[in-house]
Amino acid sequence: MAAKKAESGLVEQWRDILAVHARTMCELDRELHQHGLGASDFEVLDVLADSAAEDGSSSFRVQEIAAQVHLSQSALSRLIGRLEKDGLLERGMCPEDRRGVRVCLTRKGRDLHTEVRPLQRAVLGRMLADRAQG
Repeated sequence: MAAKKAESGLVEQWRDILAVHARTMCELDRELHQHGLGASDFEVLDVLADSAAEDGSSSFRVQEIAAQVHLSQSALSRLIGRLEKDGLLERGMCPEDRRGVRVCLTRKGRDLHTEVRPLQRAVLGRMLADRAQG
């Protein structure tokens, strides 16, 4: 009986996490839409901007980004294509691996990230504060 109750608690906790994630992603998409971005679009820009600020690197392998944004390789490739078309980032060949692709923010991408970052952080703060109180 105790094992069944513990298992039920784990499942409930997991479903709560999924619900918070879904609500947060919807809210981010709604708020970022006015800037021409979705939550995943911003996440890619944010990973690139944060990584550049931390280590001064100007470009990153797609695989490095994929590990942080939790998208499939194909979904990330399509997203990167859209962001490149919008002039927010550039793709180039990876000098150390001819099969690899490197990505970097453009000036337009950095400027948009800087403009939208406070909005994204405010949504996260609001949604996660709601979670902590609930």
